[in-house]
Amino acid sequence: MPEITVTHIAIVVGALIVGIILGWLVRGSRTAGEKTAINEGWQEQLEAQRGEHARLLDQNKSLMDQNSQYQASNKDAKMRASELSDALKEAFERRDELQRQLKDIRGNLEVAVSERDQLRDSAAANDLTEKLEQKEARIEKLDLELKSWQDRLPPLIERFQQRNAEAQDLEVQLAEAQDRIAALERMVGSDQTRVEPVDPDALTDGMDASNDPIDEQEETSAAQMEDTQSAPGESAEEPAEEGMDDAPRDDLKQIKGVGPAIEKTLNEMSISRFDQIAQMSEYEIDRVAHRLKGFRSRIYREDWIGQARDLQDRKVISQ
Repeated sequence: MPEITVTHIAIVVGALIVGIILGWLVRGSRTAGEKTAINEGWQEQLEAQRGEHARLLDQNKSLMDQNSQYQASNKDAKMRASELSDALKEAFERRDELQRQLKDIRGNLEVAVSERDQLRDSAAANDLTEKLEQKEARIEKLDLELKSWQDRLPPLIERFQQRNAEAQDLEVQLAEAQDRIAALERMVGSDQTRVEPVDPDALTDGMDASNDPIDEQEETSAAQMEDTQSAPGESAEEPAEEGMDDAPRDDLKQIKGVGPAIEKTLNEMSISRFDQIAQMSEYEIDRVAHRLKGFRSRIYREDWIGQARDLQDRKVISQ
């Protein structure tokens, strides 16, 4: 057995120390790699969480925008439904008034016919003949007025039916919008986040979330129209018919809602007498409304035709 010397012990101790050092270095290198991998994993998770947080913020913002749009659409739909309800109520009242007037006119016509027959039976003197002629003229006038009312009733009934259908459609759209808003509110209050595209066809046409009342917009457009048409040097869209200057003109400003600028425009359109306005058809009303830039509702609301008829009757009586 060889003898163990100090040299052998020193070699063994040196080898042991070298092994320990190498093991420590290898372990340190492996630990650093694991630490680097762990840091990279944590960094990726942090980046993923940040991206998810940003995505959730964008989704929340989109949901809030959609909610605002639906609320604005709901408000506009309510305003439009209220306006249509008022218009329907006004149409009902107008229809009842027209029926009463037709009934009165028919009664007057029957009375006039009876008086005419009586006058014909007892027409022996000149004064009776004159009264008979007056009664016949009155009968003709009442007959024309009755025909005028009969011509105006079908368009009014048709407009009432159209507005009633529009009101029913608006009620359906309003119910759908309310259901959609309730669903969005439940979605926003829950932990889930969902993004759905907005269907532009589901929104009502022409809705721009404006809260301006319709009457104020009409008055503003009317003021702009009067300022524009009162400017000198402006050419008329439709030339006046020849021969209109020969007929006497009425003061159209006596009609409520007709100012100097509107009267000038009507004269340029060959409308200068009360009887012309009193006998206007739907086509002529559309033509005037187009020239006056959106005055159709104002023509009906202020009853230009009825006012013109009353003024024409006063004019005939005074003559």
